[in-house]
Amino acid sequence: MGIGEGGRKLMGRVGFGVAVGCAVVSCAVAAVLVARRAWSRLRWRRAVELLREFEEGCSTSIGRLRQLVDAMTVEMNAGLASDGASKLKMLLTFVDCLPDGKETGTYYALDLGGTNFRIFRVQLREKDSMILMHQVESYLIPQHLLMASSKDLFDFIAMKLKDFVDRVEEEYELDLRMELGFAFSFPVRQISVSSGALIRWTKGFAIADTIGKDVAQCLGDAIERRMLNMHVTALVNNTVGLLALGHYYDKDTVAAVVIGTGTNACYIESTEAIIKSQGLHTDSGGMVVSIEWGNFWSTHLPKTSYDIALDVESSNPHDQGFEKMISGMYLGDIVRRVLYRIAVECDVFGDAVCCLAVPFSLSTPMIAAMHEDDSPELSEVARILREDLHMLEVSSRARRLVVSVCDVVTRRAARLAAAGIVGILKKIGRAEDNSRTVIAMEGGLYVGYALFREYLNEAVIEILGEELAQNVVLNMFEDGSGIGAALVAAAYASKR
Repeated sequence: MGIGEGGRKLMGRVGFGVAVGCAVVSCAVAAVLVARRAWSRLRWRRAVELLREFEEGCSTSIGRLRQLVDAMTVEMNAGLASDGASKLKMLLTFVDCLPDGKETGTYYALDLGGTNFRIFRVQLREKDSMILMHQVESYLIPQHLLMASSKDLFDFIAMKLKDFVDRVEEEYELDLRMELGFAFSFPVRQISVSSGALIRWTKGFAIADTIGKDVAQCLGDAIERRMLNMHVTALVNNTVGLLALGHYYDKDTVAAVVIGTGTNACYIESTEAIIKSQGLHTDSGGMVVSIEWGNFWSTHLPKTSYDIALDVESSNPHDQGFEKMISGMYLGDIVRRVLYRIAVECDVFGDAVCCLAVPFSLSTPMIAAMHEDDSPELSEVARILREDLHMLEVSSRARRLVVSVCDVVTRRAARLAAAGIVGILKKIGRAEDNSRTVIAMEGGLYVGYALFREYLNEAVIEILGEELAQNVVLNMFEDGSGIGAALVAAAYASKR
């Protein structure tokens, strides 16, 4: 039975309506897609703008770096002139005798720099500045001892020291005194090469009855209670230990720099330049000075809004400004703060805003691993974001943005540290000198982060110029503070 004319007209109208409806839906879908693409372009345009603004704020032009070199030198001179005249404390270490390779025998060291400590046994042979062997063991300090009494803490350390000596020494004469170097990386007012009063605890310690006490004496008393015939011959911080190790192998070593979780530097200064201690005399005519450069500050430092926020929210606002821009404790969180703002304003990380909101959730080892990811799809970046920050769906474009932020933060930190190093060289007259000059370098950030190290080394050459930079050697070490403390003990034991 055929369809009548009216039926055909009706079906035609229905078909036309369906076609129109489909066209409308298609147009709506197309409009949504166009709107999404436009929104996506706007989001990414804003993300790129934020990155460029941050990059400009972190600028470390050669002109700015040279201004920082001069500022570091000025602050060092002021700190040597009088206490409180500079942000740099320029602490006297009373170490005026560095090992020279003539030391011989067996020495011990205790390295207390955080919530764990290490014990070293170092055997020296005079010929060819030879460390025949060194043994080391690491121990974790129980949490309750971080807030206990001074006696409890040092008794625990002395117990482990006695156990270590009993284990590594097959037999030893009870009446033969052993020499110990104590590497103590907390703020101390040094009294002599073997004594110093604790100014304050950091790094989670809160033992009130140790403040103002001679920490070398505290350790020595605990060792005596353990009936161990051992003398605390030298009290040094980690940079002084590193300088001693560097000088043991190379007599042209004049300074040491540690860039790890924290940062500091020390160098050999002429006693005549230490104006705040007039009449100071040493047999060598010099003394190692601990700069405490983490507290360096200058208006020439490229400080951004992210740095300001980090400082204000820190446990020590308006303190350690240089350290907060160059050390491993803080670089990861600067990156996190930048990424968090991008996530909030641009929505390029999906639902990851809350993942980036937690302070210090992104560590410096994480940013080093992401920065050095050379895989085509940045798979290591994706893994770290997924496993450590729970950012599950991050596009390859967003991953590249993360790497760019890591690069800006790392490059700035390394170049600022380079300016600090050249500032030391200028202070001692080595920045425009053709004399061979060696700097001992250590710390997890410098040793373990190849791109950071590369940027720093390049900046030193850039500041000095290629001709002068050929005379500057940056020697990298590990375990410098511990072995170096044993070497300082050896140097002073041989003087007696």
